[in-house]
Amino acid sequence: MTQVPLAEGLFTWPSEGPALIAGRASDGSLVFPYRSHRLVGGNRELLEQVELPRRGTLWTFTTQYFRPTSPPYAGDDTDATFEGFTVGYVELPGALRVEARLTEPDASKLRIGQEMELVIIPLGKDKDGNQTMIYAFAPVEQETTS
Repeated sequence: MTQVPLAEGLFTWPSEGPALIAGRASDGSLVFPYRSHRLVGGNRELLEQVELPRRGTLWTFTTQYFRPTSPPYAGDDTDATFEGFTVGYVELPGALRVEARLTEPDASKLRIGQEMELVIIPLGKDKDGNQTMIYAFAPVEQETTS
């Protein structure tokens, strides 16, 4: 089955080290998801595409127990098969906070300030039968020292 991003321009992929794509204005401010233009100081400005850091810290999170409204939700589950998932804001250093699905479904295994890393995961299928892929954040495994 062919894998495709849920939407073009959200992240670099396929890639061993995927990154989210943001827009940077002349004043240094960032916007995610990327868009080509924005008002800066009252003037419409073309934004530069930049890759955001792949790692950050969990700023806050919750568990979503209900199926989001479709559209825009594009999962291939139904009300009967839907399983809750964790979602949170990850603070990317020197950049911004990004809302994303988290790969750890058990909220008791998450903590604010925990290091997280961007991953690309399957979500559903598009109208052509392709596997759609979305960005998410996974906890970084802490190395143990002996």
